[in-house]
Amino acid sequence: MSLKQRIAEDLKQAMKARDAAALSALRLLKSAITNREIELGSDIDDSELLRLVEKQLKQRRESAKIYRQAGRSELAEKEEKEASVLQSYLPAQLAPEELERLVDEAIAELGASSMKQMGPVMKAAVAKAQGRAESKAISDVVKRKLASR
Repeated sequence: MSLKQRIAEDLKQAMKARDAAALSALRLLKSAITNREIELGSDIDDSELLRLVEKQLKQRRESAKIYRQAGRSELAEKEEKEASVLQSYLPAQLAPEELERLVDEAIAELGASSMKQMGPVMKAAVAKAQGRAESKAISDVVKRKLASR
């Protein structure tokens, strides 16, 4: 079963279970998928779908943070519940030491030695991570590694 089919099935289950958080998150995700397919003019593959899930997850986390700062904990909790639903579609996240090794490999492959080469290193590291690490986490490790060279 493809990830897209799994999302459609989970959407049906959320409707039956009347799970408001899952229903909201999955409807927004399904809408984002449809919009992306219209932009491309064809169906999207699982790697593109993972990028959409990551983007939606990032939006939920940022919204929750903003709501918390504004003292709107009920809205923050709603966003966090939706984020946990979206998180279930992403592969298991890399452990910090695995991420360090992955970034070291990307730096070695490119022969990077300064911050000027951060872009290509990030591109290579994100490709190697294949959705198993957030871009922010990868960026932090790349910056730390390149700054110490």
